[in-house]
Amino acid sequence: MINIILYQPEISPNTSNIIRTCFAGNAKLHIIKPIAFDLHPHWMKRKAAGHFLTEIQHEVHENYEEFFKKYGDKNIYYVTRYGLKNYVDVDYKQELQTNGELWIMFGTESTGIPKRIMQTNIPNCLRIPMFDECRSLNLANSVAIVLFEVLRQNDFAGLSKFESQKGKDFILRKDW
Repeated sequence: MINIILYQPEISPNTSNIIRTCFAGNAKLHIIKPIAFDLHPHWMKRKAAGHFLTEIQHEVHENYEEFFKKYGDKNIYYVTRYGLKNYVDVDYKQELQTNGELWIMFGTESTGIPKRIMQTNIPNCLRIPMFDECRSLNLANSVAIVLFEVLRQNDFAGLSKFESQKGKDFILRKDW
């Protein structure tokens, strides 16, 4: 099981996009409060293209301390612009085979993951390389980049590798 953790997200469209990305990648989403918006489906539906938080595997944690009490013993990777290791340098396939699960945390949009958390986990702090004049990437994009690298390393196990709604041969058919 791949676990995506959002530390105190601030922008609902990002979280909505991440809900859809977790749905597409069959990943479990953890949201650590406080958050700056309402998780009610009315506010999230359109941005998540019809996928509600209730339709994916998820947990909402009241604060970091609650999350840490429950999952602090897990091998968590922290995606941060301060990471000293490239996110593609991790053998996610081995991690999943060894532990049966993978944990990846992403920080709040404005300030990221708190320094106190990163400093106790420096070997697991990962960076997405980018142009040096760019401060950071959008949170939803960052989650998609890392999640799909994990899935790629695992040969997209459990995911459809062809169009499942209109059929594998849709592009070949001359029904236009």
